[in-house]
Amino acid sequence: MSLELSASVKYWLNFFHPVLMWALLVLSIYAAYLGLQLQRTRNAQGEEKKELIKGRYNVRHYQIGSILLGLMVASAIGGMGVTYINNGKLFVGPHLLAGLGMTGLIAFSAALSPYMQKGANWARATHILLNFTLLGLFAWQAVTGVQIVQRILTKA
Repeated sequence: MSLELSASVKYWLNFFHPVLMWALLVLSIYAAYLGLQLQRTRNAQGEEKKELIKGRYNVRHYQIGSILLGLMVASAIGGMGVTYINNGKLFVGPHLLAGLGMTGLIAFSAALSPYMQKGANWARATHILLNFTLLGLFAWQAVTGVQIVQRILTKA
């Protein structure tokens, strides 16, 4: 059975991954904000701590992180799939390699959650380091992704 997509569908599939990834970049920045608020809550005392606890930063950070993990992995696979569908191959270069690295970083970062819930400070510090590295790579990926989209638009 052969599943051949129309040229129009193939063309518009090129934009699903970039749009989703830009949304995930914004969501990642929000997750970082929540994580910083969670750290602030953890270090606060007295009335300030009681007030910060009401923000439920721990729950929101965990939920947003879970959404990011699932959508980032799915979008990385989807981006490679669309590239392969449209070109019959993957273009091995900095964008692909950094994207694969980001996928690994977010998986390792999420895998630290059980240790952080048990109070392991080494896991918390590693989680923060991985996520800020991920955020830096993500910002760079956004720039290189725009360059790829520009090449696609000039070919159309």
